[in-house]
Amino acid sequence: MSKIYKIYLDVCCLNRPFDDQTQARIRLESEAILDIIKYCRLGNLELVNSTVLETEIARTPDIKRREQIQEALKIAQYKILVNEEITKRAIELISFNIKNFDALHIACAETNADIFLTTDTRLLSRALKYKDNININVANPIIWWADVSTNILEEG
Repeated sequence: MSKIYKIYLDVCCLNRPFDDQTQARIRLESEAILDIIKYCRLGNLELVNSTVLETEIARTPDIKRREQIQEALKIAQYKILVNEEITKRAIELISFNIKNFDALHIACAETNADIFLTTDTRLLSRALKYKDNININVANPIIWWADVSTNILEEG
């Protein structure tokens, strides 16, 4: 049996299925994210939640979207609580020109996830530039899912 990955989806990922699907990239990212969530529901992957995700999602102005994202997060196997250590780590990550919430998400993911997925091109670019200073793999969901889905689908 292959590894069961612990997946940290940032808020951009969780919002992607609700974005305008007329652009090919958005549609492909949405399909990858929906597949990942499906396999989390099936137990082939494990979704990781955090108090940072919940805080940022709570700020979503569209009530229906916010409720649907909160519902999706209910399948999370783990919830990371921000503590002093995570906050200190986020401050270090901010020094790499990573935005505050993004730094907190990465710091949380570093504590209890195998992969941090984002559709935010700027964040992904920064994370790749400073990959030697970030303690988790950061990837776009399309690329990551294309890489691991074959093994998961063969077993599931």
